[in-house]
Amino acid sequence: MNDYSFTVPGELVYVQDPCDCDRIEPLNGCGCSRGFAGVASARATTTAKVVDLPELSIESYTVALRAGLVAQGWPGEWAPGMAELMLDMAAHSPIGTIIERSFDDYRARATIPSETTKRPPGS
Repeated sequence: MNDYSFTVPGELVYVQDPCDCDRIEPLNGCGCSRGFAGVASARATTTAKVVDLPELSIESYTVALRAGLVAQGWPGEWAPGMAELMLDMAAHSPIGTIIERSFDDYRARATIPSETTKRPPGS
C-alpha cells in the first residue's frame, strides 16, 4: 500500500478532480486521483474517515469549503456540489468508515468503531 497523508489530522476534506498527469499515466502519475484535498491546508491524503460532527451543518461545511476553494485558487461556486458529493459518500457509510478512492471509484477500506467517531454534516 502506498498511502500518503499531508493534511492536518481531523481536517475537513473534499474530492478534487485529478490532474492530467494522473489521467494520462494513472499508475505512474502524481497520485492525486487517489487523494482527498484538505479544506484548510490545501494538502492531500489517500483516506478520509466518516465522522459525526453535530456542530457542523451542511451549510457551515459549504461555507468552509467555499473559503478553502477560493484560498486555493478554485471557483467558490463549486462548493455546494462538492459538499453534496462528500455528504452523499459519507451518508452511505457507517461512522468510523475509512474511505479510499481511485478517480471516481470510492470504497470503504475499513470501519474503525470509536466513541469519538461522529456523523458527517447534514446526515
